[in-house]
Formats: sequence, C-alpha cells, structure tokens
Amino acid sequence: MKENFAESINSGYNCKGDSILLGGAILDGACIQNVLVKIPLKTLNRHGLIAGATGTGKTKTLQGLVEALSRKGVPCLMMDIKGDLSGLGAPGASNPKIDERHAKIGFPWESNGYPVEFLTISDEKGARLRATVTEFGPVLFSKILELNDTQSGVVSLIFKYCDDNKLPLVDLKDFKKTLQFLTNEGRVEIEKEYGRISSATTSTIIRKIIELEQQNADHFFGELSFDPDDLLRIDEQGRGYLNIIRLTDIQDKPKLFSTFMLSLLAEIYATFPEEGDLEQPKLAIFIDEAHLIFSEASKALIDQIETIIKLIRSKGVGVFFCTQQPTDIPDSVLAQLGLKFNTRCVLLQQKIVKQLKL
Repeated sequence: MKENFAESINSGYNCKGDSILLGGAILDGACIQNVLVKIPLKTLNRHGLIAGATGTGKTKTLQGLVEALSRKGVPCLMMDIKGDLSGLGAPGASNPKIDERHAKIGFPWESNGYPVEFLTISDEKGARLRATVTEFGPVLFSKILELNDTQSGVVSLIFKYCDDNKLPLVDLKDFKKTLQFLTNEGRVEIEKEYGRISSATTSTIIRKIIELEQQNADHFFGELSFDPDDLLRIDEQGRGYLNIIRLTDIQDKPKLFSTFMLSLLAEIYATFPEEGDLEQPKLAIFIDEAHLIFSEASKALIDQIETIIKLIRSKGVGVFFCTQQPTDIPDSVLAQLGLKFNTRCVLLQQKIVKQLKL
C-alpha cells in the first residue's frame, strides 16, 4: 500500500516544466519521505482558493507559496489583514521541530529573508496607494456607490462637464463640490448644455459618498496615483518582490476594501499587455480574509469583479482568495478558481486515498 501510494503521488506530481514544492504527502497520519507534492509554475496564473478552518494553516500555506514564487522570480501582491505576513522580510530561526519535520519530508529547511515592500491604503505605515476619481470613470464610480440608472446618468454628466472644462476630479471632495455647484449656482449653465439635475438625486449621491468617506475612503482617493508596474520589481538576486498591503485597521471597512480591490484589478487589466499562456505568472495576487470584499458588495460590484477575474488571466496575473470556507466567495467568482488548496490535511488525505483506491 505504501509503495503504491508513493508511486501514484510521484507520478501524478511529475511536472514537465518548472514547478514549486508544496510539501510532503501524508498516508495514515505519517509523512512519507521523498514523496513530494509539487505544482507547475504554469498553472499559477489560473487563479485559486486557499480554504480551511481557523488554525489549519491557511496563512502558512500562503507564506510558503509566495516564498517559492519569489525564489522563481515571480513578484507577489498580498493583502495582510491580520499582520501575519510582515515577517517575510527577515530570515527565520530554526528549531528542532522544524528540522525534524523537514527530515521526514525529505528536503532541508533554509532560513531566508525576501525582498519586501510595504504598502497601505489606510493609516498603517507604508507607501500609500492612491487613485483619482477621474481614473475610476463614471461607470465604476457609480457601481461603487450602488447608484440606479438615473443617478448613474448624473455621475456621467459630472464627469463629462469636468472633462469638457478641463477640471480634474482628484478626490471625493472635488466630486461633491462640483455636484453641489451644478445643482445650485451653476444650475443655469448646466441646464443649457447638459440638462437639469434634481435636488433629490443630488442628495442621494452625496449621502452615498459620505457613506464611503465614513470608511476613510479619502485615504485612497487622491494623488499621486499608483503605477501597477511598480508591483513587478525583481531584486538583484532575481527574486520577485513581495508587496505587502497592510490592512489591519480596515477589517470593519469592507466598502473601502472592495473599492480598492476593484480599482486595483481594473488598473492592472487596463495597463498590462496581453501575454497569453505564460510559463510562469507575471504577478500573483493573494487576498487574505477574502470575505471582506464580498460581504457588503452589491451585485453590480460582484459582477464587475467576476468580469475582471475572467479576463485578467490573459495578462499573466493569478489571483488567489484565502478564506475559511468556499461559500464566502460568490459562485460566479468561485467558478473561475481552478486551483483549490484545502488546508485540512485529514480530509485531503482521505480524498487522495479514496481516489487511489488503496
């Protein structure tokens, strides 16, 4: 039984191209030495899910993946909700338990620090990521505010007025002031050229913007805008940078988180060239506590994220969601996640044994 199991795992994980090592295979609760589980680098731009209950190793799985990708020269972008990922920049310290575990698996453990860049969209320390209201455009901005067709039409009018008059919409204050001006003292001017804006519609849009501001969205809207190409850096040793966005203070601000994620994915899709089926991903994005994106997202926002997830793979980008259970992810998005990591080892072991009919 042990020999058949080892042969099946080794043959099943024999990759033609380059690969990264995930760990050792387990049979009857024991790790079988030199029976290694690998994943082809080429498959890591097909999106994935890391799921498991609290304490089963989701974060460790994520850390192992990004370290292996960095060594292969693949930059990563990570959402650090709990503050668990900051230590990737410093080498770890070995101990007897680690040495024993790796001896059982069949490969030595190495202590390495990795090139790290800290980013932020909140009050956390790090290089601040920003985007202007203009860069969102009227369609995405309306979806973020969850506006109806009439209200979305007014948003489009505001963008058109500012574009025609060369007025930049940098932050939320710019948008509010423009809307209030065109509803009051600029009403005559706007009615001649563009049509009337009702005070009821204005009030609704303003309330929606205030709701976004209450989640500190003013930290994100502004200049200078982030450049997605900055996420693709490689250090002098050929290792990909691990870009860590510190988000420990926005767990109660899902609206801000989903707004940022939509902006990020849309900007990457708009600026990265078409790459086709690469031998390894150009960038890997890991979203911890992924339920924060979807917990208060509207259907329009989820549809927009689903569309971008479907298309962004052609840009050489893999997106991985990390959460406690797959039901945290909408079915339409879950269907796009070809790679699934179950961190509950016992269940995974049972499935493997059942499939091998041992």
